[in-house]
Amino acid sequence: MFDGVDSPMTQTFGLGMFAEPGADDMSALEEFFRSRGAAVHHEVSPLAMPSLLPLLTSRGYEPIELTSVMHQPIAPRTAAPAPVAGPSDVRARLIRAGEESIWADTSARGWSEQPELIAFIRELGEVSVHTRGTRCFIAERRGLPIAAAALVMHGGVAVLAGASTIPEWRGRGAQAALLAARLAHAADQGCDLAMMGAQPGSASQRNAERQGFRIAYTRIKWRLPATARATG
Repeated sequence: MFDGVDSPMTQTFGLGMFAEPGADDMSALEEFFRSRGAAVHHEVSPLAMPSLLPLLTSRGYEPIELTSVMHQPIAPRTAAPAPVAGPSDVRARLIRAGEESIWADTSARGWSEQPELIAFIRELGEVSVHTRGTRCFIAERRGLPIAAAALVMHGGVAVLAGASTIPEWRGRGAQAALLAARLAHAADQGCDLAMMGAQPGSASQRNAERQGFRIAYTRIKWRLPATARATG
């Protein structure tokens, strides 16, 4: 996928899962990204074909990121939906029509400690709120938006993504409330499996585990340095 030169989604997905890539395949992939001025990235599952790792290292790739890929089954809800609250006075809900810009801005402000990403996150948010299968949620404290998150549903699978909290409001239960709200909505929509990614050992992973998520595997992101010369 090419989603822009600096987008974290500009990379391959599922490499080595359904077929064994060879040197020619890797060269074609590398040319695809480099011809567009982008770095070459692959997110690789440990369930990929074992031959992939020596192929990557032989071409000069370096591991740069680990992600805990987490999952849990979703059971149908029998009780009527109720407002989802965190352990404090924080409440999470689905955004309403006309709140799209508020959601995108809240999401971007959650990345204020990395100012180089704010413009990208805001632009991504403006797209996400209009993407088919995506539902956007906001967490509020006394009516003030303090955190945002997204839910993407397809084929009975609910992907929880895009979670961020404005720094000064962290530690107040916003993400716990957003997790619970999204799981409840996914159950209402007939999803039977939820998944999400988190940095290993992070607060996000701990929040997910408290909500019943368990680690399926740890994914590694590989990057080909600009100075590396492809072999074969």
